[in-house]
Amino acid sequence: MMPPYSCQKTEVYIDEQKYSDPQMVLDPNLSSMAYLPSLPTLDNNNSSFCFFSSSLEETRNHESQKLAPLTDYHESFESSTPFSSGRGSTSGNSNSFQKLHFRDHVWAYTQRFLAVEAMDMGFNEYEESVEEERSRDGMKLVQQLIACAEAVACRDKSFALALLSELRPNALVFGTSFQRVASCFVQGLSDRLEHELVHPLVSVGVTAKMMNTTANSPDKDEALRLVYEICPQIQFGHFIANASILEAFEGERCVHVVDLGMSLGLSHGYQWRNLMQSLANRTRGRVPLQRLRITGVGNRGERLEEIGKELEVYAGSLKLGFFQFSMVEIGNLENLKPEDLGLSDGEVLVINSILHLHCVAKESKGALNSILKMLHRLSPKLMVLVEQDSSHNGPFFLGRFMEALHYYSAIFDSLDAMLPKYDTRRAKIEQFHFAEEIKNIVSCEGQARVERHETMDQWRRRMSRAGFQQSPLKMMTKTKQWLEKVSAFEGYRVMEEKGCLFLGWKSKPIISASCWKSS
Repeated sequence: MMPPYSCQKTEVYIDEQKYSDPQMVLDPNLSSMAYLPSLPTLDNNNSSFCFFSSSLEETRNHESQKLAPLTDYHESFESSTPFSSGRGSTSGNSNSFQKLHFRDHVWAYTQRFLAVEAMDMGFNEYEESVEEERSRDGMKLVQQLIACAEAVACRDKSFALALLSELRPNALVFGTSFQRVASCFVQGLSDRLEHELVHPLVSVGVTAKMMNTTANSPDKDEALRLVYEICPQIQFGHFIANASILEAFEGERCVHVVDLGMSLGLSHGYQWRNLMQSLANRTRGRVPLQRLRITGVGNRGERLEEIGKELEVYAGSLKLGFFQFSMVEIGNLENLKPEDLGLSDGEVLVINSILHLHCVAKESKGALNSILKMLHRLSPKLMVLVEQDSSHNGPFFLGRFMEALHYYSAIFDSLDAMLPKYDTRRAKIEQFHFAEEIKNIVSCEGQARVERHETMDQWRRRMSRAGFQQSPLKMMTKTKQWLEKVSAFEGYRVMEEKGCLFLGWKSKPIISASCWKSS
């Protein structure tokens, strides 16, 4: 029997032979591979996006492409990979897939990186030589980054430190899109390793939690504002939410909207300004709204109060005299109680959650389930849920690392298409917003890890267990028209699946939106 894979860099066994070079594990030309941890099975029934098509350099092709189904890629992958023999068969059921192992992720990611690099090569000999060298450097960066994650996961600290020293000169903040995203992952790995070296007997994440006390700094607030203005992700959530809420308003006289997280703490209450404008533009002949009350829930009392005052002034300018604002300052959503919301008889309740509830998806104790059940007991007419669509809350570090690498590579890819290379706005967005998410996913554990993004399928199960029923979104055409207005980049696209809407970059889903009702 072949010995199991060892975390020691000098003891990697392949075909019962011992190798000292850990990069041998990543070589796609080997006839067989050492055992590596497997990642969750990819199920085509629940996803119409190709998991691997978020390869970083793919976004240089700006032509409109159809979303490739997972079956097509899986078939091409199985026919070309040297590891496909002897690993099972898909015969008899086109929707039945084999489990993709960590080695397959490594191989597929590397090959797609090389293939797309080759597509971009020019015809000039000089350009070809430059691209070839760049391709080799990119492949090496991918391999070193994943090898470093392996070493950190196995607590091989000396090998991880050696790899980090090699990675840092090539993971550039103003480099290619993959170099930039790699710089964020390098920092996350470095933070995680540093904490283990300083506090070897303390759980990972305590130091990182203390480092995040400046999460509300002006730089991060500015980065969030730029994300809202430049990237369509948050605006997509606001558009879907407002359209759904307006539909729920029909025939109602008193409406109470509870905004969990108060739209990420964005200044000026952008989402609700747009909603008020839509109310002001409504045609006559409908039942007049007598009261609109918005309750902001969050942990920044001063910011909530500021947003409330601005919204009241804005409502006055639109002559919406029926608007009221209230706030609930709370440090942890788990402590929210129904009486805090001041619900009144005769008003219709709508709950709005934009990129917020994932922060409560703890590893244990059922915190999120308790919150969802409490919200269900409030009997809302509608609950809007918008979340990042990726699996960053798995129990194993390597699995989360690979999922995050694919997800944020697509996001940095989109930024590459939208902003010039040396644009300071892009640097702020990447380093003060998305980099913070990446570092939290990679370096933190326990209560310190709050970026616990999950897929729409996982949210469906959570919402159903809490008693909610899905209310299908039927606004695909309207959403596509909206996207054409706000974005000039063909790489962004909208997809509908099982009553939910997704915004993705190329073939990679980024944000999901869904609506739910209590009965």
